[in-house]
Amino acid sequence: MTNTCLFTIKDVIQLFEEERSIRGVEAYRYVSKILKEAKELHRQYFLTMSKIDHEQSWRAFKGNNLERLLIHILDEEVRALGLKMISGKALTSNQLSPLLDRVKRNLLVDYGEYGMRLPDVDLVIIDPVDGSVLAAVSVKSTLRERIAQTGY
Repeated sequence: MTNTCLFTIKDVIQLFEEERSIRGVEAYRYVSKILKEAKELHRQYFLTMSKIDHEQSWRAFKGNNLERLLIHILDEEVRALGLKMISGKALTSNQLSPLLDRVKRNLLVDYGEYGMRLPDVDLVIIDPVDGSVLAAVSVKSTLRERIAQTGY
């Protein structure tokens, strides 16, 4: 754990790295286990350091950091393949590089008379040479009402 009194994404990544030292390349299969461990450690921090509701704080923490954990897990493999991972947020700018403009156009969904919309993507894995989209990842820590919007 980090030496600070705050539980952070670095602590979650450390849990993943400990799992990777045991499981090797199969460690990604244990993200749920890692999150359960992280939740308990997060709860222990809150019992000693905070008066706010742990469950509410954990949902926000998990929602904000699951994407960061997945980036950590995927980054090395994606780069080893000569590919590039970009944030979906990078595609919302009005002034995109020619490569990102190509990626955005490749992702747009045409709804005919209702216009074109960019799907809800958090991470996009692309070929940096031609901007082709190889994977679009929408990171959800809960499905609730979002199941329909991400199902398409």
